[in-house]
Amino acid sequence: MRRALLPNQQRILTTFGENIKYARLRRDLSADQVSERAGISRTTLIKIEKGDEGVAIGYYFRALAVLGLDKDLLLVAKDDELGRALQDAKLQPKERASKK
Repeated sequence: MRRALLPNQQRILTTFGENIKYARLRRDLSADQVSERAGISRTTLIKIEKGDEGVAIGYYFRALAVLGLDKDLLLVAKDDELGRALQDAKLQPKERASKK
């Protein structure tokens, strides 16, 4: 059973798709051009630009690559402050019990 995204998650994905669309338009590329270069259907590109959660991340990546934005994915979770704080909390030295 497929679970729906939370509203905030859907807004983020929608914004991500819109950003891809605006990047395409700024480059003056048509949806047909990008989809052909990415090796995906025009319908899939339209779904990407709408932030459709059912589109595989690989297709999002292909569209980003055509736009020259594929390296932007390397920025995801690059500075994971929460993760580092949790990791550091686990690294605190534990005191040994005496052997008496």
